[in-house]
Amino acid sequence: MLPDHSHGYAARGRLALRADRVGIGLPRRRAPSLAFRLLEPAAMNSRSVVDRDALHYTEIGSSGPRTLFLHGLFGQGKNWTSIAKNLADRARVIMVDLPNHGRSGWTESLTYTEMANAITDVLTADSDEPLNVIGHSMGGKVAMAMALLRPDLVERLVVADIAPVRYERISGFADYVMGMRSIDLSRVHTRGEADHALQPYVPDAVVRAFLLQNLRRDPSSETGWRWQMNLSLLGGKLADLGDWPDLHAAPYDGPVLWIAGGRSDYIRPEYAPAMRTLFPRTQLITIKNAGHWVHSEQPEIFVAALRRFLRLGPTA
Repeated sequence: MLPDHSHGYAARGRLALRADRVGIGLPRRRAPSLAFRLLEPAAMNSRSVVDRDALHYTEIGSSGPRTLFLHGLFGQGKNWTSIAKNLADRARVIMVDLPNHGRSGWTESLTYTEMANAITDVLTADSDEPLNVIGHSMGGKVAMAMALLRPDLVERLVVADIAPVRYERISGFADYVMGMRSIDLSRVHTRGEADHALQPYVPDAVVRAFLLQNLRRDPSSETGWRWQMNLSLLGGKLADLGDWPDLHAAPYDGPVLWIAGGRSDYIRPEYAPAMRTLFPRTQLITIKNAGHWVHSEQPEIFVAALRRFLRLGPTA
């Protein structure tokens, strides 16, 4: 178990959160400046790749274990850039745009099995070297599916603030989708105008900035803009993405670290049996003063927990 640090993160054997939310990843409270820095370009020594099957990913670092980061709903691989840079001294980091997100290709259907298989197919095309896999929210569910379906490929698993259960409430995210769909892109001249149009549906400025990273100028479009993510498919799949599939797989017997936000409610005591049934070698830490977007709200503590669990050593 990771040690208890009263000034940082706390190891916790008992799960304690309070209310159901849909299991997909967006910031819910005003995060510090890192929330905006998550959109920064990748490091200069990075390599951006679009696979033959149209899965986009970026690599940072030249030595150490392969370490894969998976983002939440409406996100992109580059949301992990600041965290990835802090591991790249001792890890080869891979940040993936999940299918129907970012620069990756669009599909006609969307399930956790399909997303997990798409990633493993691409990342094993040239090498079967095992990966450390870190996933937040929806990306955490994809990471869990990868570990269960391809345990030989996953060396260590980190799940940020999500559990292998069904989350019932999706109304907030439905509002976000409704808001993005309501924007008349033909009348939008600046990103600020799009932000203003989205405000009635998404009052929090941090959440709007997160969502609007998906709005891109496109001279070939009639409106001059386009949503980079597959908004139609994702908006129609909210209930499925809040669910957890029966993968008919044996439990994953590798080491698993759950990182929960102290102010979040995505991990509850009643979820512990499902977590330990599928992932018996589970340990849980809770990061104080962090919500669901735990890696953004407390990045230094999050990185320290990763480096310890992944055995990367202290920052160089």
